[in-house]
Order: sequence, then structure tokens, then C-alpha cells
Amino acid sequence: MRLDLLAVLNAERAARRATIVVTEVATGAQRLVRPADAAKDPLRDVLAERFLSGKSGIAEVGGARYFLNVHLPPPRLVITGAVHISQALAPMARIAGYDVVIVDPRTAFASPERFPDVAVLAEWPDRALPKLSLDPATAFVALTHDPKIDEPALAAALAAGCFYIGALGSKKTHAKRLERLRARGVADAALARIHAPIGLAIGAASPPEIAVSILAEITLRLRRGPEARL
Repeated sequence: MRLDLLAVLNAERAARRATIVVTEVATGAQRLVRPADAAKDPLRDVLAERFLSGKSGIAEVGGARYFLNVHLPPPRLVITGAVHISQALAPMARIAGYDVVIVDPRTAFASPERFPDVAVLAEWPDRALPKLSLDPATAFVALTHDPKIDEPALAAALAAGCFYIGALGSKKTHAKRLERLRARGVADAALARIHAPIGLAIGAASPPEIAVSILAEITLRLRRGPEARL
């Protein structure tokens, strides 16, 4: 790989941004493609699929063979709310390959004893989230039912372009939440990205079942994109 291309690749990886290095097998010619540029690339359909799947390998397009080396940042799950659902969701997400962080200023809930092997920040979101640098490789879940905790965090997740944003609560609860977020200046187009009621509609009742439905919905968005539907 050319040194200039390697330098750009390393910078993108350090910033947790997805890239694909495309190498034409016959000539050795290389280029680096970012998600924002993929739609204008001759391999746009293949690139779109690889950005979702994360799989590197050979692709044949128009009689030419290319090797696509896919570099995706490790997926991350940030949760506001050290609650019972979080206790089930955090270990499930870790098994699925996510880096998990719990944010909750309520120290009685946000403790290492309740969340072993998971990063816990017992701080308000306005202090904790800037340290985490939310990004498009992050899924965000709001589970506290407390507007003072969840709503600033939801606004931050929307502004950061997190690939999945979900919030616990009924349709009535969410409608009131949307009104308050609009009052914060969040646009309707952004608010439409919040999945609420959270999780796939599998009839989940207990906290572990709700955690399964949430992780399934996150996986659907990660692997099939923002428009995916079952």
C-alpha cells in the first residue's frame, strides 16, 4: 500500500470512521473510499453491501476483479440508565461484539457490582458523553424514563449521527418526549430516527426479553441499514 494511502487509512481508523481500500487486481491500482463517497464510486452497489457486512474479499464488476479491504470501527453501545434491562442488555451486547458503556448519575444504580466487566460512568450525560465522542459506529439506548437524563443524551446521539437510537417508553410517553426535544431545537427529521417504543415487536415482557428485542433491532440497523424493515 502507498504510504500516503496508509497515512489516510490510519487517520480514519483512529477517528473511528469506516473505510474500504479498493485494489484493482490486474493493475494494483488502489483507492480509499469513505461511506459518503461510495454512492459516486463505480463499485457503489458492492461498496454499500460491504460497508454493512464488514466483509473483505474479492468482487467482480464489469469483468474486472477487485479486492475490497473493509475497515469498520468496532461497534459500540452507549446506554443511559443502569436499570434491570441494562443488566441483561450489557452482557448480551458484549457477547455480540459491542464495546458497552453505561451512563447514569444515580450512583445507587451505576455501580461496578451491578455491571461487572462493563464501563460505568456515574455522571450526568452532559459530562459523560463528550468524553465518549459518540459517532456513526455507536448505538445509543435511553432506558431511565427520566427526561433529565435521557433527553439531553438523545439530543447528543442525534447530533452525532449514531447508527441506532432507541428510547424506552410507550407511544404516549414518546409523544411527550418529542415535544420536549422539539423545544430543545431538535428538528423533526432527526426525531424520526428515534426508535420508540424501543426494540423489535416480539411481545417481549421481562427485562431480558426486552433486552433481546433491543439488541435484535440494533443488529438489524447495523447489518441492513437505516431503512431496513422485517
